[in-house]
Amino acid sequence: MRSIARQGLAGLVSLLVLLSVLSAVPASAAPRSLTVTTDKGRVAGASADGVDRFFGIPYAAPPVGFGRWQPPAPAAAWTGTRPAASPRPHCLQFGGDSGAGMSEDCLYLNVYTPSHRTNRPLPVMFWIHGGGFSFGSGETEDASRIAEANDVVVVTINYRLGVFGWLDLPGLSKQGAGNYGLLDQEAALRWTQRNIGAFGGDPSRVTIGGQSAGGHSVCALLASPPARGLFSGAFIQSGGCPSHTAEQAVARGRKYAAAAGCSNASCLRTKPAGQLLATSGGFVGGVLSGPLPVSGGPELPLPPSQAVRTGKAANVPLLIGHTRDEVRPWSLPFARATKAQYERAVRIEFGAQADAVLAHYPFSKYGDSYTGTYAFSAIWGDSSSFYGLGGCQYHALTGQAARRQPRTYFYEFDDPHPPVSGGVPAGFDPGASHGAEMPYLLPSALSKQLTPAQQQLSGEMVRYWGSFVKHGDPATAGLTAWPSYRAGKYMSLLPGGASKALPSSAYATQHQCAFWNSIDYDWLPVDPGQLAAHAGVSQS
Repeated sequence: MRSIARQGLAGLVSLLVLLSVLSAVPASAAPRSLTVTTDKGRVAGASADGVDRFFGIPYAAPPVGFGRWQPPAPAAAWTGTRPAASPRPHCLQFGGDSGAGMSEDCLYLNVYTPSHRTNRPLPVMFWIHGGGFSFGSGETEDASRIAEANDVVVVTINYRLGVFGWLDLPGLSKQGAGNYGLLDQEAALRWTQRNIGAFGGDPSRVTIGGQSAGGHSVCALLASPPARGLFSGAFIQSGGCPSHTAEQAVARGRKYAAAAGCSNASCLRTKPAGQLLATSGGFVGGVLSGPLPVSGGPELPLPPSQAVRTGKAANVPLLIGHTRDEVRPWSLPFARATKAQYERAVRIEFGAQADAVLAHYPFSKYGDSYTGTYAFSAIWGDSSSFYGLGGCQYHALTGQAARRQPRTYFYEFDDPHPPVSGGVPAGFDPGASHGAEMPYLLPSALSKQLTPAQQQLSGEMVRYWGSFVKHGDPATAGLTAWPSYRAGKYMSLLPGGASKALPSSAYATQHQCAFWNSIDYDWLPVDPGQLAAHAGVSQS
């Protein structure tokens, strides 16, 4: 009996030791299943480098047949386990891949989640890609680093592009004309609310964010009543709050229909998708002549800029900023401009205000090489003439948001020499141009070109953005403090540990905001190449 008691005691001790060891193992060390059950069926992802990836999950029905130019409909359920280890096709886009990599059936999203499990659901970053509402895909931007470094779940999405997502024409549909892409984004947010818990995410802590047209989309979602309550924070990278009126959008729609050989919506519906795409070059347009969200309907009653200005946008924590030299490459049509041609172009754009603009931005100030390019880059970058992209209007937009929301944060990406893709004209300095910050946040081929000092900035930005997703505040232990906009500060992001919080007055001085805020002017109404042509600038 004594022997049995000893054996029992030894077993009990062994069990207690085992339990103590197990309790010492962090809850996050438990493995995550790669098969997840959504409200429509099971999906099976793949794991790599500490991140589980689930690609090509349908969040809405394919927008084909009668579904074309209609609000997104619910996705159908499926039986068995749906493979989700490889991307689905991109949405149709003019000039894009015409093979298997592009399809009208494209309303899919992707989920990145840390491979380790935690006791509590993780915050969620909902990423909207850029591309002028005409190009891009959720699959092309790798969110694995953000997910792994910050212990957050990331959702990236496709949404309808170009003529398929943003066409407005009488008779297209009873709801959503001109805003099908925006309604897609809202459908993906609703999917996230219903399903992200199964992937370890917290539906009550969803932060929406995007760059360029993705940033424009975020502002539109802030202003959209149907999107209210679907997210708890937002960040806007190099995107403003532009929109078309219904009249502008319908005029663009009629012009497109004529180019496609039609006079009404019924005729367009008979056209195959390939033909609709092939005739959409004019609809896609250029940097300032492409599609935008359309205000005046139930999904966007007010222009987003007005909703922010009047306090009718969603009141959530906001991180907003831009690159220092946003529009410099778009100013290249003025590379050969003479002083007379530069001044003529300024007069075409600014009319009665031209003399004042020229006094602040004289041709002689910008050197002997690419003078017209650098001069217009400064004018457009400071004035926010590109749909409110960067500069003084952008700064003012942040101030308008901060009046209601104390957790509003502003930044300027100031790395003077980030890596660039494609060829750069000899002697031209693109600076920190539009999209230059992207390789610092989302891994790409350009990320491999970062210097050690730039890699340090990249690591800091990943942590700042992750902290904002988790806490609605970019403040991060061990990094330079990032005060709110209400504190009169903004963050200048620089490589090599040199990032610093600067007075907002320094930003206003650098971009000559006292001048721009004192005059009336509008966004540039034509693309830069057209303005250069009107001024007689040679492009040969």
